Amino acid sequence: MNFAAIRHKATDVECYARNNDELVIQLFTGYDIDKVFLISGDPFEFGILGGSHKWQGKRTEITEKRRLKNHLLWRIVVSPKFKRCRYYFEIHSGDEVCFMLEDGFYKSIDDLPGMLEGFTFPWMNSSDIYQPPKWVQDTIWYQIFPDRFCRELSDEDVKIKKLPEWHENKPVKKEIIYGGNLAGIISRLDYLKDLGISGIYLNPINQSCTSHKYDTVDYLEIDSFLGDKETMKKLVNEAHKRGIRIMLDGVFNHSGWIFPQWKDVEENGPQSPYYSWFMVNEWPFDEPGNNARNGKFYSFAFVDGMPKLNTNNQEVIDYLLDVCEKWVKDYDIDALRLDVANEVSHNFCRQLRQRMLALKKDFYIIGEIWHDSTTWLRGDEFDAVMNYPLANSLTNFWLDKKQTKEDFEFAINRCYSMYMEQVSQVLFNLLDSHDTIRLVTKLENINWFYQQMAVLFTMPGSTCIYYGTEIAMEGGFDPDCRRCMPWSQIDSGKYDDKIAKIKQLIKMRNENVLCKDLEIKFIQDGKNNRFVHYQKVGKDGILDVRLNCSDEVESLAINDEILFSHLYEDGKLLPGGVIISSGKK
Repeated sequence: MNFAAIRHKATDVECYARNNDELVIQLFTGYDIDKVFLISGDPFEFGILGGSHKWQGKRTEITEKRRLKNHLLWRIVVSPKFKRCRYYFEIHSGDEVCFMLEDGFYKSIDDLPGMLEGFTFPWMNSSDIYQPPKWVQDTIWYQIFPDRFCRELSDEDVKIKKLPEWHENKPVKKEIIYGGNLAGIISRLDYLKDLGISGIYLNPINQSCTSHKYDTVDYLEIDSFLGDKETMKKLVNEAHKRGIRIMLDGVFNHSGWIFPQWKDVEENGPQSPYYSWFMVNEWPFDEPGNNARNGKFYSFAFVDGMPKLNTNNQEVIDYLLDVCEKWVKDYDIDALRLDVANEVSHNFCRQLRQRMLALKKDFYIIGEIWHDSTTWLRGDEFDAVMNYPLANSLTNFWLDKKQTKEDFEFAINRCYSMYMEQVSQVLFNLLDSHDTIRLVTKLENINWFYQQMAVLFTMPGSTCIYYGTEIAMEGGFDPDCRRCMPWSQIDSGKYDDKIAKIKQLIKMRNENVLCKDLEIKFIQDGKNNRFVHYQKVGKDGILDVRLNCSDEVESLAINDEILFSHLYEDGKLLPGGVIISSGKK
């Protein structure tokens, strides 16, 4: 028995309450394990701790398991009658049997001289049990980079602002402001509603010096190139009328270089009342360019123009919380995305959650974190994070032809075994963004693009597409991924076929609840190692997804209702094809 591969702690994803009555318990083992039993019960069933009694529990076989690359993940749900649970595991590998307790492994527990040290979940306090906003998993997000989405200005305003010609779907320069604005977004709300969108994620809209606006000058003012407060209020109000929620981007890890408080620090050093608002190590500063690299002060990614805010300082925390509260009260926003969220203090994140939920009980908060985010997703900080691990896993599978359908299964199971299932239900799933190369450009294959989109729309979580994804808009790395939307071409009908395909996927997800289901059954049949087949099985039906990621033609007789297909002709799924169908059990 490979003891080194077996692990469990009575915390985080391995033991948690998914609601007031049910406890999820999970155990990681190697592939050499054949059977696992859970022995569980109330800690006080036979007396108080430290007494002379011998504790016993109910023995239940764990039958549910997921396959990961190097582990099996065994899962069971129990319902402790008295809100507390004590347990241990009985593990079988061939004829070998061992018992796993909190203090290690034993061949037998009958002759233990001391107290049996089982795992313990002491109490299921309702206020500690994370419950996500119910509306989120049903939301289709549309991310908008405001300066490049839509420009609604008179010719005179364009001249006054000295804006260039709207550069439709062509490479752009980072420093140029093209004049997309809030009024332009308002003018396209009906387009988004018709697409099936129910949430808009806006990149920063506050006063700044750049097109990207991640260098905030004033957190309480709308950038003058985008509009004003009244326009922002109108945007949210008009979106809400159409059943579309709004999420703003909170840039709280750092400010811009002309943020007034930072300018005061630059000029007055330790005498500034804002000196402790930032992470300054040495003053005065050198000429701009190498201060962060030389350790004079901390900044975002060594950029001198983005000095790091000290979110360990309660004054800074209070200031930023007041900003967020004002955004909610003034604009009635529904959600926040935190930029560089893994560098902001946990203390700030906890206080932010409390403040926002006091304003709106179903407020949604996500963080920009590109790695395992368990420490932010315990229910007292963020609801979710941007699910870059999912996007990366899909990229690796499609671009690495050596990977097999088993690797696909391992990768998806990993992404949905990282967090509590409540979190998985509201993960912010995306395949590209303002920070990444656009999906179709990365894949260099329109067929693979539609295959990945099909996966995106059949995964648990909250689904997001980046503006222009509906037309498979191209774009390389930043700034090329931030091209201007080609509205004249869209309005002329040039992209109708592509838009229709995305609308079909959105409609499917909105109407078929199994698309959002957490349980994914992978079918490992046939000899084609690049033919991916998985199902979602519900009480009354099955959602069936097939992806031909090989170079071979696959014959398929589909008798069920076809919800979406690409390159499926005359009973054959061509290379690069995908078909999603719905049938009865």
